[in-house]
Amino acid sequence: PHGRTRGGGRGDRGAWQRIPDPVARAWKAMLPRWNALCQKHPKIEKCNTVVHLGTLGTGNHFIELCLDEEDRLWVMLHGGSRGLGNRIGRYFIELARREAERQNLRLPDGDLAYLEEGSRCFDDYVEAVGFAQDFARTNRELMMERVLEAMRESGELPPFEATLEVVNCHHNYVAREVHYGREVWVTRKGAVRARAGDLGIIPGSMGARSYIVRGKGNPESFHSCSHGAGRLMSRGEAKRRFTVADHVRATEGVECRKDPGVLDETPMAYKDIDKVMAAQQDLVEVVHTLRQVVCIKG
Repeated sequence: PHGRTRGGGRGDRGAWQRIPDPVARAWKAMLPRWNALCQKHPKIEKCNTVVHLGTLGTGNHFIELCLDEEDRLWVMLHGGSRGLGNRIGRYFIELARREAERQNLRLPDGDLAYLEEGSRCFDDYVEAVGFAQDFARTNRELMMERVLEAMRESGELPPFEATLEVVNCHHNYVAREVHYGREVWVTRKGAVRARAGDLGIIPGSMGARSYIVRGKGNPESFHSCSHGAGRLMSRGEAKRRFTVADHVRATEGVECRKDPGVLDETPMAYKDIDKVMAAQQDLVEVVHTLRQVVCIKG
């Protein structure tokens, strides 16, 4: 399943109508943690879970077939927690705001509300974020397994083995790390960890290059690099500014959707990935340069 979900009801193209066995097994292993979280915080329970595990979603999420500089095939996908992490975040942000009000804190901005380390809500939040990260990782693993299975079953490809190293990286998460000699909590939003030797993925856009990189461990960036090119304009602006003909020209040579529904994801809506890479040469080194040949969007 891929595309915008309607909550998992009948005919929902963004959710499973019949949950596959691998998805059911994966969710069964995760269920005790989820039940424990929901028992303490029932309001987070109403969100996407098992019927969305192993599904792509929409927006900038994608499945791509790419070729590297030696024409080796790479399968690359971008997917997350299917809204579960967003639900967790919004819920705990509201708890933090209420706590600030209870303490009569005068925050310069409501979005700067925080949870104090050592408090029950802080510990629960860290556990919930960890669960969302594991859900996202499992979601990607299940999709990757299904993509490879579909390629093998197509009957149009010679037998193959997925032999290269798997690269997996979160780009919206919280982690406890040591920087400048101190243990700190690092929030990476639209960024990936790039410690010395860490492999990472920096996607371009539909029709642009993507990069497999190795981190340099730059301390000034807290061992981080960009997650992608980044948007140049809003989705609404892209839809107003560009036409399907513009999009067709920008994605020439790539098998992908070329209709009004993806104009907000057209390459022109994103920054120039090559300029982005040039700006972070002190953060990562390029290991492989990938060019898309097939791009699937929800």
